[in-house]
Amino acid sequence: MPYLDARKRIVAIEDDPMLASHLHQHFCRRGFDTVVKLDVEGFLELACADNVDLVLMDIMLPGGNGLELLEALRQRCRVPVILMSALGAEQDRITGFSQGADDYLPKPFSIKELDVRVDALLRRVTYERAQTQRTNPAPDAAQPDTQADHSSADLTPIELRLLQAMQRYPGKVLSKAHLYQHVLHRPYARQDRVLDLHISHVRRKLAAIGWPGRIDTVWGEGYILLDTAS
Repeated sequence: MPYLDARKRIVAIEDDPMLASHLHQHFCRRGFDTVVKLDVEGFLELACADNVDLVLMDIMLPGGNGLELLEALRQRCRVPVILMSALGAEQDRITGFSQGADDYLPKPFSIKELDVRVDALLRRVTYERAQTQRTNPAPDAAQPDTQADHSSADLTPIELRLLQAMQRYPGKVLSKAHLYQHVLHRPYARQDRVLDLHISHVRRKLAAIGWPGRIDTVWGEGYILLDTAS
């Protein structure tokens, strides 16, 4: 199942030697340029290199905590990160997302599910890089400045994309299926609460800076962005 875009580089940190070897062999067979580390030494420098497209990170690591490592990583670069952990509690997922993880995969997981998550993030990377190469359109005076929101509210990349998606349709209910497809780039599953967590973080961060807008839940339908300034 090779990835058909330009050759992608994956960096993984996994302390289980058998799983680490399996990940390396699997992604190499798929055609990825793959590096797998067993410990934290030199990981940050490796993960933040310009040619890295995706990071897979275990939370339970010898010589370091994966969440602390993720926090340090986010202070240096914005490379997409999938957390992998046997810690499947909701609070662990919330902490991971609040510190900038793009996805969270509880162990044990199937390689097929990992492939789906990896491909979804890499499609997003390809799309966003293509977007940055285009000429940016003039800003719409009727819309809030999302870049300013990002810098002042400290939104993560995925939170910023979520806000931008809502801003394109102010006052209109956007379904969860729509936001999963266009923001998270993966199919919506009813039991998946990843979108709810991101919405919660965006709400909290925007409220903290007094942003003149509100994201409301429309039960059974999705979310709506309301202008509270008018």
